[in-house]
Amino acid sequence: MTAPPSPANPQKARTGLNRLWHATGYSIAGLRAGWGEKAFRQEAIAAVFLLPLAVWLGRDWVEVALLAASVLLVMIVELLNTGIEAAIDRIGPEWHELSKRAKDMGSAAVLLSLLICGGIWAAALWQRFL
Repeated sequence: MTAPPSPANPQKARTGLNRLWHATGYSIAGLRAGWGEKAFRQEAIAAVFLLPLAVWLGRDWVEVALLAASVLLVMIVELLNTGIEAAIDRIGPEWHELSKRAKDMGSAAVLLSLLICGGIWAAALWQRFL
């Protein structure tokens, strides 16, 4: 009887707290890598101000959650866009229509998340002050 082949990714063989520990380390490394991107840095700095403001502006926990989630959504989409760009750049620096399409779609996703965030915040401000 032969032993099952080991997975190409050692993370797949980890279980329990060991897997959680390593996954947390990878996530922190991803946040550090994101910090190297100007757009993510700007969004993170804005979040430092907007998240406490969400607690003040929201009238109940649902509004606070919606305001905070919209800010975090922008950061999440920015990280995914940066990941797409890094993967495309890893393939090669030459121009290709599919590479352009992937990068453009990632950028469009960031734009849509910003529009959602802006719309939620505008509605909350309108309700609170007007």
